[in-house]
Amino acid sequence: MDRIWAPWRMEYISGVSQEKEKKCFLCINEKDDDELLVIGRQGTAFVIMNKFPYTNGHLMVVPKRHVGSIEELEEFEVLDMMRLVQKMTRIFKKEFNVDGLNIGINIGRAAGAGLEDHIHIHIVPRWFGDANFMAVIGETRVISEHIRETYRRLKEGFEKLF
Repeated sequence: MDRIWAPWRMEYISGVSQEKEKKCFLCINEKDDDELLVIGRQGTAFVIMNKFPYTNGHLMVVPKRHVGSIEELEEFEVLDMMRLVQKMTRIFKKEFNVDGLNIGINIGRAAGAGLEDHIHIHIVPRWFGDANFMAVIGETRVISEHIRETYRRLKEGFEKLF
């Protein structure tokens, strides 16, 4: 029997039961950006990597303000978020040679929102052939690059655009 070791998943597993006791993981101080994998900030929003990704480079665009619904966002917050989505799309196409991107917002637990109280936009890079038997049969995702290396590449791409 083959084994895939993913000890970093324990942070997620152990955190699920304590979720209500924790503060919002998207309400972060700028001084912690590197440690928390914040790629960059612009205006009232920022880009942060998902520590439990679906694919290599899965990230989120987040308003700085703690707000739970899209209707509560101010127009300038929506604009700042969409500008970041646009910039990250450019970076993924240029630096990561993606074949496509899934971009979306999960609103409500029934729609898959793991965090309902702080709205965010997911950007999931996709490549032809990135879904294989591991996810279908083994219920396991294979991430091909260390998260810190992906962070470095995304951050460099972000800094080039500003």
